[in-house]
Amino acid sequence: MAKWHGFGRCKTRLSRDIGKSNSAKIQSVMTNHTISVAKSIQKLQPIDISIAISGLGGTSCRRWSKELGIKKFNLQGKGCLGEKMKRQIIINKKFCTQNKIKNIIFIGTDLPDLCHLDLLNTIRELKQNDLILGPSNDGGYWLIGLSESIISNHLHLPFINIKWSKENVLQNTIDNFASTNMKYKFLDKKIDIDTIIDIENRK
Repeated sequence: MAKWHGFGRCKTRLSRDIGKSNSAKIQSVMTNHTISVAKSIQKLQPIDISIAISGLGGTSCRRWSKELGIKKFNLQGKGCLGEKMKRQIIINKKFCTQNKIKNIIFIGTDLPDLCHLDLLNTIRELKQNDLILGPSNDGGYWLIGLSESIISNHLHLPFINIKWSKENVLQNTIDNFASTNMKYKFLDKKIDIDTIIDIENRK
């Protein structure tokens, strides 16, 4: 899930402290880092990479994804984050079935500390768990891995009754699974870079 790093069009809270130009540069670096990590896994595992883009039109998205070296892209579309992620699953469902892809992993592009081991751990843990979550410092999550069981039978569960961008997103997501027997596991907590404080807390 990536947002175009246009001047004044990304990282608005961060830009108040370091300026629009600097915040756009940081967004660009973090996006490139995320893509690089995903590509490193592609060399080790038979995975498919798709980038879901906001902030650009179709033609510009195609151009940007080509620059990033990603063949498959989609527009995020309208709505909250949950609606956008659910839309990406629906869009990619046919492709996943045709290519025998069982699990889907969403990663944000605000993570300078993301490494290939995070993704390898997620892929491994999805063999024994239905849901994998990477908790973030703001109460949300920086990664969500969904098993075939969730995608096929419980697609609504990770995305309902959640107030996105609030401090209890992670807890609300877990609560949605309380009435099921599905297994979930947490990865290590990481810092999403949204403000100057987030950058300072990484030191």
